[in-house]
Amino acid sequence: MKVLVPVKRVIDYNVKARVKADQSGVDLANVKMSMNPFDEIAVEEAVRLKEGKEHHAAGTATEIVVVSIGVTQAQETIRTALAMGADRGVLIQSDTDLEPLAVAKLLKAVVEEEKPDLVLMGKQSIDGDNNAVGQMLAALLDWPQATFAGKLVIEGGKATVTREVDGGLQTIAAELPAVVTVDLRLNTPRYASLPNIMKAKKKEIAMKAVADYGVDVADRLKVLKVTEPPKRAAGVKVESAAQLVESLKSAGVL
Repeated sequence: MKVLVPVKRVIDYNVKARVKADQSGVDLANVKMSMNPFDEIAVEEAVRLKEGKEHHAAGTATEIVVVSIGVTQAQETIRTALAMGADRGVLIQSDTDLEPLAVAKLLKAVVEEEKPDLVLMGKQSIDGDNNAVGQMLAALLDWPQATFAGKLVIEGGKATVTREVDGGLQTIAAELPAVVTVDLRLNTPRYASLPNIMKAKKKEIAMKAVADYGVDVADRLKVLKVTEPPKRAAGVKVESAAQLVESLKSAGVL
């Protein structure tokens, strides 16, 4: 079984994002970048499918292909995935941050070229927080989809996914090929060892251009303004429970 894992280069989750002075977007200058955390979980699960870790049978996945769309430096993100255990990578070079629909169209073209049995991807990226590409990709491919996976079992040509919903847990089964998006509770990604980091430098990364796929990636949306969230007001200390109740009443909470 071939697994395709899309990954994205984003601002490291430990870094506080800064808005540009003209409010046109987030300032990326001299900022630490890393793999989107949800994508890292997807890579880890794909490697476990290959290794036979946890509840997976060894060799469930035979090849793991990682694809990223972005600037040349996104090769570093792909190398991280290769060091974790992926087999090869594809970088579609783009100097602009494409909208979810454009990303889904490009991934559809990659899927048609690579012919994977499973697309395993993060449920969303932590920069745009759109949570849209996986669903759009499944619709374009006319494939089954299972989102927010907290547990994944591949057996008998099916992907069985347990996902969190408001009322508890929901388990669904999708015939392969399918698109599965992963949530935080699926696994804890490994740290790549030094030997594997060195091996990753020799693994193949195919360099592509957006134009190679012949898809329309024109923007459909316009960002009007990006602002930082308002600063939290200082709290108030109360001396007793009665004063707390009185303060809540005066604030209209009770």
